[in-house]
Amino acid sequence: MVQAKTWVLTRHFEGFPKDSNFELKLEQLPEPKDGEVLLEALFLSVDPYMRPFSRVRMKEGEVMIGTQVAKVIQSINPAFPVGCHVVGRCGWRTHTVSDGTGLTCLLSDWPQDVSMSLALGAIGMPGLTALYGLEEVLGLQAGETLLVNAAAGAVGSIVGQIAKIKGCRVVGSSGSNDKVAFLKELGFDEAFNYKTVNSLEEVLMTAAPNGYDCFFENVGGLFSSVAIPQMKQFGRIAVCGSISTYNDTNPQTGPYPHLTMIFKQLKMEGFMVGRWEHKNPESLRRLMAWKREGKLQCREQVTEGFENMPAAFMGMLQGENIGKAIVKV
Repeated sequence: MVQAKTWVLTRHFEGFPKDSNFELKLEQLPEPKDGEVLLEALFLSVDPYMRPFSRVRMKEGEVMIGTQVAKVIQSINPAFPVGCHVVGRCGWRTHTVSDGTGLTCLLSDWPQDVSMSLALGAIGMPGLTALYGLEEVLGLQAGETLLVNAAAGAVGSIVGQIAKIKGCRVVGSSGSNDKVAFLKELGFDEAFNYKTVNSLEEVLMTAAPNGYDCFFENVGGLFSSVAIPQMKQFGRIAVCGSISTYNDTNPQTGPYPHLTMIFKQLKMEGFMVGRWEHKNPESLRRLMAWKREGKLQCREQVTEGFENMPAAFMGMLQGENIGKAIVKV
């Protein structure tokens, strides 16, 4: 019988998460039955969505939600033989007994020199989010100017690189000078530290005097209020996240964008990556091909040790990571 370590949510978050919101517990797992597999986590993901989704998708006392790359160590399910690797929404746990629902095998030809942790990042949900936001929501075209905030994060860094692959001009905002340097390495045309600029409005105007065709929105709040008036006529906005508001105890208020959206005839669309799940196999191969061709750089911030899951999660929410935040078991 295998003993799993799990992190449970003791109390729903009020404001920024605290250590007291989490508790490490042990769980005795039963032997797999017919059709089931036993998984051992190798890499776990910490992502911004966990903060708002935990409120609506979880009850107190449940294992924290999340995705992991795991190895099948016992199997009575021919679809997942012993030794294969899968991505699954197993939550914050070291071992899982699963009937296979929601498990996805890694690409069969996953290169040996590419870390499987990228299946949680550039060659996984964040990469797909970037791709679908650009292609399915924004319909980004060569020659257009794109603005992306949280640009050095797991999604934003891929957004900018795919936009450059497509022949676009890319302006990125991030929260530290090290992140700005990273964005320049990735080939962003303009990058700035929003925490140190004198005027966000002025820096956005200087970076794109003629305005922005597309805006990939990850932050919300004040940044959005300043950016939306700088869109071009018929500009398109893909709303992927609103991390500046996730930990608010009192909702932020105005200014409101409605008149600007009317006068400029803007299109704003929120989206979640699962809408295009049927395209994932082909899309993951596209992302992997760009990686293999050297067109896609995949920076990770790896935290060692399952016991450090809460610290990695809170650090990610504070913007400590460049690229994808990962926990290695």
